[in-house]
Amino acid sequence: MTDVRDSGSTGRDSGTAHTRLPSAERPGEATGPHGAARRRRTRLRWAALGASALVLLGAGVAGSLYHRLDGNIRTDTAAARELERYAAERPAASGAARNILLLGSDTRGGANGAYGKDDGGQRADTAILLHLAGDRRSATGVSIPRDLMVPVPSCTGWDGNPTRAELAQFNGAFERGGAACSIRTLERLTGVRVDHHLVIDFSGFTKLVDAVDGVEICLPHPVEDRDAKLSLPAGRQTLGGAQALGYVRARHGIGNGSDTERMERQQRFLGSLVKKVRGDGLLHNPVKVYPVLDAATSALTGDSGLDSLKELYELMRTVRDIPEDQFRFLTVPRRSYPLDTNRDELVQPEAGELFALLRNDTPPRVGGDRGEAAAGGGDDGGNTTNDARGDAADAAAPGSAPAGEGATNGPSNGVTGGGGGNGGSGSPNSGDTASTYDGTTAARDVCDG
Repeated sequence: MTDVRDSGSTGRDSGTAHTRLPSAERPGEATGPHGAARRRRTRLRWAALGASALVLLGAGVAGSLYHRLDGNIRTDTAAARELERYAAERPAASGAARNILLLGSDTRGGANGAYGKDDGGQRADTAILLHLAGDRRSATGVSIPRDLMVPVPSCTGWDGNPTRAELAQFNGAFERGGAACSIRTLERLTGVRVDHHLVIDFSGFTKLVDAVDGVEICLPHPVEDRDAKLSLPAGRQTLGGAQALGYVRARHGIGNGSDTERMERQQRFLGSLVKKVRGDGLLHNPVKVYPVLDAATSALTGDSGLDSLKELYELMRTVRDIPEDQFRFLTVPRRSYPLDTNRDELVQPEAGELFALLRNDTPPRVGGDRGEAAAGGGDDGGNTTNDARGDAADAAAPGSAPAGEGATNGPSNGVTGGGGGNGGSGSPNSGDTASTYDGTTAARDVCDG
């Protein structure tokens, strides 16, 4: 007897070839329109199962990446504890506006050892107070000179012991007591509440620049700086991470070697970085945004309000949505300190007026701004500016001090008078006395000035 185990076999034992039965004769298989509908439902179920598997796999990968990025960020719990201790002395919050202190740490510990050796201390090589307007339609980055002589309060030191209150350079506050000491010093100086802070180190900066495929700059002359490891031709060019770090930190072999020019380079660089992030479709492309977020989060230390991926992403979206000509950068008005020309002091009343503008959530006018939009974005922008000037004139601005203690009256540096005084451009509006501060915007071309 021939045992045919498969209806599809050739049946060689019997010598007879078997053909596949028509569907109408195969048992258990429906025919007609009902059978076709059942087969379509079966295929749809398998397609749905496959799609569900892909969604679950994608969700698992996305969840893993999210937790990795979220876990990269370090929370500055020590600063939070210190600021809580002094909550009663801090300025009031400024409504919907947000002020973020950006600190560039020059520590050479860990991955930063490639950038040289130090004495084991930590200093804030760069400090920028970033003011985000309450309506999120403008932003202002104010550079605080590291050599600015300011009253530094007693802070809890890195070793847990209190430090001595004294007149010192601004970057010395971070060296004494970390971000909390820098925040308290700045708040006393300006009367502006610092809502959040972020600290980034050398390696983090280079990773971030590399993640956005470099940032464009423009040099009027070739640069040869052995200390900064820079060898750059003149003209428009794109810098990678290591070159960009040397460019924003260099003080020799480029320009006049002053800290003033270094801060101006940093401001132009940040303006170009903002333009790159906004114009590259970066935040809309997951493939592009992941390495940027990975680079940023792996080298950032933030407070509890900026220590999650969601919060950082929202900050990046805010930057993306602000028009380039409304993203301003300037340096607080200052001049050489009489007792040491290698140090700076505030120029009053101009510095106090700038701080009042920030407290009142009014965009300052910087060189290159045009018309009413630059003065405040509306018909009452100039009036708000004038009110701020009156605020500074009627009462001593926070941080004001007698001559020789970090704030004096005298010729301004970094600011020109409004209304045409001192050669200032002022506003086209008659009677407008708002100051115009030396600075730039993200809209300005890197080769323009």
